[in-house]
Amino acid sequence: MDVDNKVAVVSGGASGLGLATSLRLIEQGAKVAVLDLNSESGEALQKEYPQQVAFYRADVTQDETIEGALSDVVTRWGKIDICVNCAGIVSAGKVLNREGKAQPLSRFSQAIQVNLIGVFNVLRVAAEKMALNSPDTDGQRGVIINTASVAAFDGQTGQAAYSASKAGIVGMTLPLARDLADIGIRVMTIAPGLFDTPMMKSLPQEVREPLINMVQSPSRFGEPNEFASLCCHIIENNYLNGEVIRLDAAIRMEPR
Repeated sequence: MDVDNKVAVVSGGASGLGLATSLRLIEQGAKVAVLDLNSESGEALQKEYPQQVAFYRADVTQDETIEGALSDVVTRWGKIDICVNCAGIVSAGKVLNREGKAQPLSRFSQAIQVNLIGVFNVLRVAAEKMALNSPDTDGQRGVIINTASVAAFDGQTGQAAYSASKAGIVGMTLPLARDLADIGIRVMTIAPGLFDTPMMKSLPQEVREPLINMVQSPSRFGEPNEFASLCCHIIENNYLNGEVIRLDAAIRMEPR
């Protein structure tokens, strides 16, 4: 699927990996609907690219909000071809704290609600819109790319909630691809390692250094544009479907 003249929805598209992906899609000629809670960044992006960007302040866990936003995208641009889900939160905390008290259930539930259910919420509505598209010569009507994490495979101490939420994305990749195969919608997942997003840049060097030491080659944090490049390759390569790609420079996370 050629990116040019396509319509993409990017959740979390106003910052970090999502912003890099939005910018790459814009560069390659797509129109991009950015779903994010960061109004300042989202509105700035829309102001910079008024013909190619539509910003929607949206909580991915709210079904009516997402249904309304994506319906508006179709009204505005006539279709949705691409959905990239980058919205998510970081959740950390051991099952028991230092005093032996159990972690509040709400902390675990929030990670699942945003990182897993929120992703499904966006993709289910996007798939409904994509199903209305005319198929290309390969029978393709759309492509969905979800963002997991290497924590889905080797989560560290204190990452039970985060790892479970990302493992859920990994686990639903193949069933989703099978569900949507007859319609011509591909589903892929990227599991990033350590990327130099604004959150990572904010960490002190004494915290960053041990993390870099776990990265094999190249021994550095990933650049958001490397994530965006992979998204575009997945979109353009019709034979990629139902798989999880680790984008991590061969990192294997240590227990802590």
